[in-house]
Amino acid sequence: MRIGIAILQDVPWAVARERWRRAEAYGFDHGWVYDHLAWGPLVDAPWFDAVPTLAAAAAATSRIRLGTFVASPNFRHPVPFTRALTTLDDISAGRLIVGVGAGGVGGFDAKVLGAPPLTPRARVDRFAEFLELLDLLLRTDGVTWRGAHYAAVDARSRPGCVQSPRVPFVVAANGPRAMRLAVRYGQGWVTTGTGGDDHDAWWRGVAQAVARLDEALADAGRPPGDLDRYLALDGGPVYSLSSVDAFADALGRAAALGFTDVVTHWPRPDDPYAGSEAVLEEVAATVLAARTP
Repeated sequence: MRIGIAILQDVPWAVARERWRRAEAYGFDHGWVYDHLAWGPLVDAPWFDAVPTLAAAAAATSRIRLGTFVASPNFRHPVPFTRALTTLDDISAGRLIVGVGAGGVGGFDAKVLGAPPLTPRARVDRFAEFLELLDLLLRTDGVTWRGAHYAAVDARSRPGCVQSPRVPFVVAANGPRAMRLAVRYGQGWVTTGTGGDDHDAWWRGVAQAVARLDEALADAGRPPGDLDRYLALDGGPVYSLSSVDAFADALGRAAALGFTDVVTHWPRPDDPYAGSEAVLEEVAATVLAARTP
């Protein structure tokens, strides 16, 4: 199983740079940033943009894969986003992973640009168009497009991605329509689980999401192992790095459900993800170091 870590952009780069270097040295397989203009619990705190942060992280590291966790149509447009992604893929020498999702309904990103709120159905409609156009732009130079939500006129994308045929998409999905989009466009699928303050109930919800993915793959004629499966470990009520035992337990449960990848969060001094870097270091020295290269 591959293990990743999200490093929130709430600290200056002078601090964050060392976290990225340590994440790579610890042996994490991938590192992630949140792609928000501001994020819920930290909406009034300092916050730094995802794209330049990933560019700086690429320059500060050499092995670890880098990704958005997750980009959404709430403020991203496929045409300029294509330029950002091809640039990041170039700077990182093909280490970029693009996490994408439909975007939250009531978060800061959904409101700050002043657009009217979308129903859940309209939000997934927009996401489907976003994915279709982004996929096309990353594969094709000179795209003209007009849809219900986006337009492009002879949009250029040279030189294209380092990775072929394009950077991999990891599509966030829980509901059936989004699952079908993950199966259609994704090289990976990611879930945060489905709510609940009860730890075991959250894991049961994760298992149900896995079953829905398997059904969507079968309907599309894709084998179960044809899609990488990412679990955001901290979507549930227990922070995965609250202790070494908690992390090991989460890893075991995720493996039993067939996940290929998990993502934890760098500990913060207070909520969300309040924890100790000493636990992170112990996890690196035991769990990560014990894996077969």
